[in-house]
Amino acid sequence: MKLHKPFAVLALAALWSCAEEGPQIDVESAIPVRVEAVSQWPIAEYVTATGTAQAQRQGNLTCLQAGSYRLQRNPRTGQAFVMGDDVREDELIVMLENPELVNQAGMDSKKLAFSSAQREYEKQQILFDKGGITLRELTEAERAFIDSRYALESAQLQLDKLEVRAPFDGVLVDIEHYSPNQLLAAGAAVGQIMDYRVLYAEVSLPGKEIGRVQPGQHVLATHYGSTAIDTLRGQVAQVSPVLDTQSRMFKATLSIANDSLDIRPGMFMRVDVVVASKDSTIVIPKDVVIDRGDTKHVFVVDKGLALERSLETGLSNRFEIEVLSGLEVDEQLVVEGFETLRNRSKVKLTNVAAGGGR
Repeated sequence: MKLHKPFAVLALAALWSCAEEGPQIDVESAIPVRVEAVSQWPIAEYVTATGTAQAQRQGNLTCLQAGSYRLQRNPRTGQAFVMGDDVREDELIVMLENPELVNQAGMDSKKLAFSSAQREYEKQQILFDKGGITLRELTEAERAFIDSRYALESAQLQLDKLEVRAPFDGVLVDIEHYSPNQLLAAGAAVGQIMDYRVLYAEVSLPGKEIGRVQPGQHVLATHYGSTAIDTLRGQVAQVSPVLDTQSRMFKATLSIANDSLDIRPGMFMRVDVVVASKDSTIVIPKDVVIDRGDTKHVFVVDKGLALERSLETGLSNRFEIEVLSGLEVDEQLVVEGFETLRNRSKVKLTNVAAGGGR
């Protein structure tokens, strides 16, 4: 019996060693996951489309009379106007010289005729009030005064056509090249001006969304080419009540504030029309939801185990989804490592976030 005692001691030691190593084996076999605490956030649901940014206001600068070309100076730079210059409403961009038209207008003569007719009419009014002339004589004086005013205004309108002025505040986006004193015909293009502090866009939306898109709804617009440009905000201006017979899409027009002028006319935009929103509800990342046909699932961690939860969901967008039931605030939602989990899988946390991420 004494010969077997060392073997018994060794067996007991081996069993004790296995008992100590048991929990270590469980920990090592646990699946590493990252979790975030379930929180409440705002969420919005969108109808998304693409469109080309256009200036809300744009106008072509053209010659209304023939004349010799004179490009004017920008009063803010002291140099001749160039593309990219800011311009103000009614600012003179190009002056045309046409001495023949000026002579035909006869402004000096018409000004004298107007002044003379005005004085005569005022004198006749005084005489009429004193009974010195008849109503007919007063009327004749008034008619002569009106005719002289019309003649003066008509001459001024003709001379004004020699000036090419900015029709509104904006940016000179194009200017034609002409040599100084080059004779231009009436109708010749001079340049183009745009005001794109507010952008206009036309988009085509899927026919199934026609009942959800209404004028006045908020719009978020982002530039496809640069993430450095901030998201712009606007609203739906108009919505067509019918579908295109070929594409089965409907047209909507958008008005988008662009105070920074970061998005330029002609740029390609992604637009999200906000069709529904909530200020505070349980919101989780959309990419952590496991979609199994008619049901959606996620995993939460409780006491080292991954527990599968079936969800009822509500609003959603590209990145987020609302949870109506199936989760509670502050539960530990698995956001990484859930792909290989099964219900009641053993897990170990790689980190624990203090609050839900956005």
